[in-house]
Amino acid sequence: MTEALHVEVRAPVASFRNPLYAGVQVGLPCPPPATVGGMLAAAVGGWGQVSGDLRFAMVFTAAGAGIDLETYHPLDASGTKAPPTPKDRPFLAEVTLRIWLFDDPQRWERALRRPVWPLRLGRSQDLATARTRRVRLVSRSGRQGHAVLPAQLTTAGTLLQLPTAISHDRSRTQWHAYRYHQGGTRAEVDSGWATEDGQAVALLPPVHPDLLGVVDAP
Repeated sequence: MTEALHVEVRAPVASFRNPLYAGVQVGLPCPPPATVGGMLAAAVGGWGQVSGDLRFAMVFTAAGAGIDLETYHPLDASGTKAPPTPKDRPFLAEVTLRIWLFDDPQRWERALRRPVWPLRLGRSQDLATARTRRVRLVSRSGRQGHAVLPAQLTTAGTLLQLPTAISHDRSRTQWHAYRYHQGGTRAEVDSGWATEDGQAVALLPPVHPDLLGVVDAP
């Protein structure tokens, strides 16, 4: 068995735009690892305060989904503001993100209790809250459920190409293939660790911007 810090993040509304689509708003069913890493970095005051080998496991659920209208203010080819444009924006409601952190749990407990910057899950206006507790994990396979997993671990769920890390200047993005089952599945996966009630806990690739172009985790 090993000890980990379990973080439960909740938000009434969250929206994760798929960056593979330009000109339209296509929503993702779960947050990309880069988004979760950015939220954790905000809690400790920025990426400069985060270890370069930060990794975590995560499970995500949403109670509902919908579409609303949002007004955009695009720029034309000359850089001048064009007329405001309304567009559909998919969103998720009553979301819960569960994260497992293995390294320096005491520091993350302090940071998430009193974050340097407000916790945001997705867009800047989607504020979130976090609670932490220490848990014991068992070294064995587990139930996939609503986990976001590296694609090579399972064939269940939707195959997604998600940003894992984004450079500090946002000019480069590191992508990896993941699988996520929006409805949840009881498929067994060799995740390395599992909770005592059987939830698979699989570490995702490193998310730190400093590793972009240096480490390309499978």
